[in-house]
Amino acid sequence: MGRCLPYLLAANPTNFGKPTLLSTAEAFAAALYILGEKEAAREILRGFKWGESFFQLNQHMLEHYSQCRNSQEIVEAQREFLPKKEMEG
Repeated sequence: MGRCLPYLLAANPTNFGKPTLLSTAEAFAAALYILGEKEAAREILRGFKWGESFFQLNQHMLEHYSQCRNSQEIVEAQREFLPKKEMEG
């Protein structure tokens, strides 16, 4: 049973600003945040210089995703954030 994270932007120095190219720490923090474990998510990234940037870049999206009740709502919410060219391709 596969799962994937919704559309988010990386804040790590290697892939800063690139969509979906999250580090393992970013992905783990994002999953925790979306599941309502916001403080645990922040704790995961606290050790990285760029950790807070991840939350700043993705704040609106993370909040929106965390309010979704199921995967269908996540997919619908994600469509709001995907650039038009990615939706067409």
